[in-house]
Amino acid sequence: MSSSSLLRSSSAASHPLEPYGWDAGWEAEFAPYEADGLLPGRVVRVDRGQCDVITAGGLLRADTAFVTPHDPLRVVCTGDWVAVEPGGNPRYVRTYLPRRTAFVRSTSSQRSEGQILAANVDHAVIAVSLAVELDLGRIERFLALAWESGAQPVVVLTKADLVPDAVTRGHLVQDVETAAPGVPVVPVSSVERDGLDVIAALVGGGTSVLLGQSGAGKSTLANALLGEDVMVVQATRDVDGKGRHTTTTRNLLALPGGGVLIDTPGLRGVGLWDAETGVGQVFSEIAELAERCRFHDCAHEAEPGCAVLAAIDTGELPERRLQSYRKLQRENQRIVAKTDARLRAEIRKDWKRKGATGKAAMEAKRGPHRRS
Repeated sequence: MSSSSLLRSSSAASHPLEPYGWDAGWEAEFAPYEADGLLPGRVVRVDRGQCDVITAGGLLRADTAFVTPHDPLRVVCTGDWVAVEPGGNPRYVRTYLPRRTAFVRSTSSQRSEGQILAANVDHAVIAVSLAVELDLGRIERFLALAWESGAQPVVVLTKADLVPDAVTRGHLVQDVETAAPGVPVVPVSSVERDGLDVIAALVGGGTSVLLGQSGAGKSTLANALLGEDVMVVQATRDVDGKGRHTTTTRNLLALPGGGVLIDTPGLRGVGLWDAETGVGQVFSEIAELAERCRFHDCAHEAEPGCAVLAAIDTGELPERRLQSYRKLQRENQRIVAKTDARLRAEIRKDWKRKGATGKAAMEAKRGPHRRS
């Protein structure tokens, strides 16, 4: 990572950290720590219990030993604003300021822990490669996490130059727009620099996190937005369009046109973590249809007067969308139930109710005197 990417000129800024998102709100939050003689800074990288922090005096290295709770969602992460000791060897981060937003996913461990990927993010840029077949379900999963984080999602269809036919490219954009209601969908070619001005305008002036699978073109896109080769880029495999994890840590970088970008490693697994609101936002049209169902607790399975199923019959709602909605709802319910005893009890009660209803329906179908 070059020093020029971290230390952009701040002569026009009223505060040296303003290019990194410092504002009056953060200044007010930091006031008690300033009185204690601590320095404000933003975490640009974390690894092995230490982090790089950009401060008014430049980049420094600090230990996070004082901020290592058992809760993995409360560890220091890229994007955090922190209070750092002015000196010492080693130098320590004393605390981080309350987060405005946080991008969290479920880990793949059996303990079902959440993992925080980035903090204080305004835009979640989801990179999707057009070099391979679109996986709309995966895009919906990323979107659910993005909405839940509090950030505004943007879907960037990378490697658009590999789909030269405008009609075909238009159909692909339309497919993604259907899976991402209310979200900008922008085809981009970093090689030909098409669409980069649109993305730069969307992410300028805030903090953006760049997300996607390995090989989605995130590092190439980051370099194009930065105007220099900061992130290492490797060729993807022809067989499946995937690449090795060229980015191994989350790095915060200042953009020349304003705003900052957090690049992340390619994500193999994108598990939901208490993302009920995010799932509802991704499938907002289903929620709107559900308001017209005959029964307020309609499960959209076989109930009479179900507006959701009627929309599928007419083609207004793709059946794939409903299946994806159900899948993400079930997954989110499971992960929440593992940490919420009350919800677990409610789910068990619901299962028993459905089981009793099914048993009663079967007995009624057989008749009171029918023998097997």
